Amino acid sequence: MGTFRDSLDTRALRFALFFPLLLAIGFVVCAQMLRNSLPDPVAVMWNADGGSAFAPFGAYVAGGAAMITLFGWLAFMQAVPLSRPVVMRRVMMGLGLMVSLFVTTVLAAGLVGQSGIGEARLSHVDPIVLAMGSGAALALGVVMMFAFKPDARWTPEDDQALETERMLLADPDLTRDTLRIWVHARSSVFIMIIVSALFPAALIAVALPWLGALVAAVALLGAGFLFARVRADRGGLRVLAGGLVPVLRVPAVDIAAAAPADVKAADYGGWGLRHHDDATAMLVSSGPAVVVRKLNGGRVALSAGTAATADTLAGILNRAAARAHDDGQPQ
Repeated sequence: MGTFRDSLDTRALRFALFFPLLLAIGFVVCAQMLRNSLPDPVAVMWNADGGSAFAPFGAYVAGGAAMITLFGWLAFMQAVPLSRPVVMRRVMMGLGLMVSLFVTTVLAAGLVGQSGIGEARLSHVDPIVLAMGSGAALALGVVMMFAFKPDARWTPEDDQALETERMLLADPDLTRDTLRIWVHARSSVFIMIIVSALFPAALIAVALPWLGALVAAVALLGAGFLFARVRADRGGLRVLAGGLVPVLRVPAVDIAAAAPADVKAADYGGWGLRHHDDATAMLVSSGPAVVVRKLNGGRVALSAGTAATADTLAGILNRAAARAHDDGQPQ
């Protein structure tokens, strides 16, 4: 039971339970104040000519109070679990307020429209009450989205952030030995892909949709390999094509040396992921790169974007290799 309670925002839970209930009680009290001026039975549905369906006053009020409570609870309860994203909880708290107030507005407009009319068939929903109440429901719902502050919750992300800070305090040089960068081809290359592949794919799709979709998918896949996310730290080097697919991993203990270089993609077999002679390359363009020489004699070439980034990346990999060799194991 304790675990279940710990997974709920108790402040939000109290509000979610009591606000719709109190609103329903207020509706019942106000309806009783209009009781003597209402017809019997009262209209519960309307068309252009007036009331079209009818019910006793007690059924209208009891059913309306139940609707206010039920719809309010359904919406508000989505903001109670702590496992939900903070933004979602804010939105659902505002939506719960909006829904419960709107349902109350519709029910109140139906009663006010029948006040002072002897025959419910001649009644209509009061447009002023409906318009003003709907506007207030919308405005208050938006205010609630911004005003609601979900309970703070310690998450695995917080554990990771705490551990990162602890490591930085223990080893201030860790930041200097960590690099995360994106590298990508020149914009002209992507324009060429669009002109040479996507436009023809659109024309082919007119006759053969599946073939056009296949050509477009192949073009997008090829373009994805002209993006790469590079991660370098004391553990070594890791490269993800398109930022998602791991294509290269060089542990620090396997690195003999790394050096910045100005390379030509043709020397390594072209753009993208290539295996050429004793070298493995992930080049998104010709230009600044880092060439890593491995202990087994192999080489790894990687685009670095700029000459300054290439120098930084090579320095990190050399320091990581030195630490790994001194310790006899990767960090």
